[in-house]
Amino acid sequence: MNVDAILLTLNRHEVEYLLIGGVNFLLRHDPVLTFDIDIWIEDSPANRQRLNGTLVEMEAQWGATEKEWKAVARDAGWLERQSVFCLTTRYGALDVFRSVKGLEGRYAECLRMAVPAKTATGIPYRGLSDPHMLECQLALDETGRKPERIRRLRESLGQVQSQGGGHRGGV
Repeated sequence: MNVDAILLTLNRHEVEYLLIGGVNFLLRHDPVLTFDIDIWIEDSPANRQRLNGTLVEMEAQWGATEKEWKAVARDAGWLERQSVFCLTTRYGALDVFRSVKGLEGRYAECLRMAVPAKTATGIPYRGLSDPHMLECQLALDETGRKPERIRRLRESLGQVQSQGGGHRGGV
């Protein structure tokens, strides 16, 4: 997986996005094993068009079913079909979210609180803030949560887990 190539291509196409998920956590906190890059896009027709150009350049493939799996269409209309897309690109797997569980309708707020950062090679990106990453984790059902990530995020936010399961401090 070439994180830099994906972020660089998104940036060159001026796609409005936030880095979320494991790579965001990996770059800002702890090394975690992850097999894809997750981005949350500003969900407007113009931004979906810019994203689509990026996906075409990265030779992205997607399909609603395995039988339909093929190169993405040049017309961005397909990006309206669902809220999350799991794609392959020549640089690695990319998941595109139009909406994020626990943060529905709050993209602008999350963008304002996003953490500007750079990869080790200097590629700029904006990552979802720790409070918002924690909200996402807590919005998942128990089986989807990543307890170690929740613990680390609470730690970084100054929330200390007590023996009784509650926490002190706040966001």
